[in-house]
Amino acid sequence: MITASEMKTPRMVTALPGPKAKQIVERDAKFMSPSFTRDYPLVAKSGHGAMVEDVDGNVFLDFAAGIAVCSTGHCHPKVVAAIQKQAAELIHMSGTDFYYESLPQLAERLGKTVPGSEDKKVFFTNSGTEAVEGALKLARYATKRDKLIAFYGGFHGRTMGSLSLTASKSTQRKGFGGLLSGVEHIPYPYAYRCAHGHTAETCGAEIVETLENQIFKRLFDPTEVAGIIIEPIQGEGGYVPAPKFFLQELQRICRQHGIMLIVDEVQSGMGRTGKWWAFEHAGIEPDIITSAKGIASGMPLGAIIAKSSVMNWKPGSHGTTFGGNPVCLAASLATMDLLEGGMIENARKMGEYIFQHAADWTNKFKIVGDVRGKGLMVGIEFVRDQRTKERASDLRNAVVDSAFHKGLLVLGAGENSLRLSPPLLIDEEQADFALRTLEECIREAEKKI
Repeated sequence: MITASEMKTPRMVTALPGPKAKQIVERDAKFMSPSFTRDYPLVAKSGHGAMVEDVDGNVFLDFAAGIAVCSTGHCHPKVVAAIQKQAAELIHMSGTDFYYESLPQLAERLGKTVPGSEDKKVFFTNSGTEAVEGALKLARYATKRDKLIAFYGGFHGRTMGSLSLTASKSTQRKGFGGLLSGVEHIPYPYAYRCAHGHTAETCGAEIVETLENQIFKRLFDPTEVAGIIIEPIQGEGGYVPAPKFFLQELQRICRQHGIMLIVDEVQSGMGRTGKWWAFEHAGIEPDIITSAKGIASGMPLGAIIAKSSVMNWKPGSHGTTFGGNPVCLAASLATMDLLEGGMIENARKMGEYIFQHAADWTNKFKIVGDVRGKGLMVGIEFVRDQRTKERASDLRNAVVDSAFHKGLLVLGAGENSLRLSPPLLIDEEQADFALRTLEECIREAEKKI
C-alpha cells in the first residue's frame, strides 16, 4: 500500500470530518480562542510535499500551503535536516544582544535577491505583522515624518500598528478602539472592478491623480508623509495584482517627495510569483520590503529588508528577543537553497500551466468573473451574474467546502474570491487534479443559482 508520504493525489477513507477529527474540533471549541477562522474541519496530523494527512487517515492535496507559508512543501527533508541539526547545536541566543554566524549569512543572501545598486540591510522578526510594525517605525525614523498611506483591501497584520494599515475586513478592526493616527487609505487598482473601465494594464491612473491632487493638497502635505505601503498583489484582499505602471508611478511619487516606498511581500514574496519578489515584475526598487510566510518553510520568521541608507537607526532603536532565532534561520537558509535550486522556476512554469487551463473559466462557467494573479498566486473571483458582477461569497464558500470533501485544500480571499497558493514544488499531475476538482465544484455551485 502506498504511504501518505509517497502519494501525489488525495485518498479519502472516512466521511468528513472523521471520528477523531470531530473529537478534536469539539475540544478546540472548548479550549481555544474563538477568534480563529476555520473554513472546514481539517485536523492535520502530518504533511509531506504537497500532501497533508489528517488524524483519520484521509490524505489531501494542499493548495493552501498553510496560507502560503509552506513554500518548499510540508516537511521537506532538507529543511527538516537543517532544523534538526541546528536544534542540536544552538536553539536560542538572541541576536539583539549577541552574534551568531547565520544572522549575517541569511541577511546577505536575502539582500542579494533584491534588485538595485545600493546594499541592503536586514532586521529579522517572528512574523509578517512584526515586519510591518518594524517597517513603519523605520520609515518614520528615516524620514522624521509621521504620516502613512495605505490601500483599501490591504492586509498588513493584526497588531495595532499594522492593523491601522489593514483595510480588508471591518471585523478585523471592529471593537479595538483608536488605532495609529496619521494613516490615510486610498483605493487599490482593482482592474476587474475598475470604476473607470480600465484594463488590467491601465487601471489606477485616477488613483494616482487623487493621491497627488487631493490627498497631498487637502489632507497630508507630501513632506509629512513617511511611507506609502502596498502589496504588489493583494493577498487577503482577493489576490488582486497592481498594474506595473501603478507601482512605477508610486515609486516616482515617493522619490519625488522623499517618501519611503514600502512593499509588503509577506504573502507574494519568496518566489511565489515566479520571481523572488512580486514587485520585480514591475521593475521597481522599493526602499523597504517586508517578508515572512514562505521565508522559512513553516518556521516562524519574518524580515525587513531595506536600503542601507534607510536602515541606519541607532543601537537600541529597535530590537527583538526571538526574531532571527537560529533554528528558524537554518530553515530559511535551506529554503533559499531549494528556491534557488529550481522551485522559483517551477512556480513560474506551473503558474503558466494553471493559467493556460483556467483562462477560459470565465467563458466556461457563468459564476466565474475573473481569473488573475502571477505564478502560484492565483485568484478566482465568483459572481452571481457576470454582467452585474454581483459578488457571490456563498458560491465561493460552497466551492471551498466541496473541494475539501473531494480532497483538495483551498481557501477564500477577499469577499468572494478563492485563492490557489500551493507549495512551489507541485507538478502537472497535481495541478491537473486541482483543476479538475475545482471544475467539478464550480459546476455543482452553479446548480445553486
